[in-house]
Amino acid sequence: MSRPDYSPSAERNKQPILDVLLQLLPDRGQALEIASGTGQHVEWFARHMPQWAWQPTEVHPGALYNIEARVAQAALENVQEAVQLDVCSDPWFSSAPELANRRFDLLVCINMLHIAPWAACAALMRGSARHLQPHGVLVTYGPYFENGVTATPSNLDFDQSLREHDASWGIRKREDIERIAASEGLRLRERHAMPSNNLLLVWTPV
Repeated sequence: MSRPDYSPSAERNKQPILDVLLQLLPDRGQALEIASGTGQHVEWFARHMPQWAWQPTEVHPGALYNIEARVAQAALENVQEAVQLDVCSDPWFSSAPELANRRFDLLVCINMLHIAPWAACAALMRGSARHLQPHGVLVTYGPYFENGVTATPSNLDFDQSLREHDASWGIRKREDIERIAASEGLRLRERHAMPSNNLLLVWTPV
């Protein structure tokens, strides 16, 4: 089995995100990760939250190999087989009908909203509202702009580079996301400042 892809940024942020999750969540539950990428996050979280069952997903079929390879190398039994999921599909899990009616205690989406079209934000909120338990939380992580908060030069440069790569990408304004979330029945419960000018946002059903 060849070595799975590796993300330096995922390696840097996995522990700070885990620290917040450990404070936020109960000892056990069912978790769904959106856009699992290289699998570094789900592998780390599952290793350190062994009473949680984790369901990784990815929109790109080729990335499913990275997740499966990393989980296999770690010999983790609390991670389900990764499935393909496009958040913009409606309903979710067209390729995994066994998950179509599942509800989760945690949905986590890391570093996706700024490298996806704006429509993916509404789709994420809509699908999350459908698949969250009433007591569940959606956690999103990444760079955000905010009203009244001066944007850092690094985030401004990053936003410009994203838009040059794809005009539909870019760092999102937190308040715009809040409006979309509210229209889908979710509210922002917590805001956590994170390293490297990122935020971790906690969303709950209204």
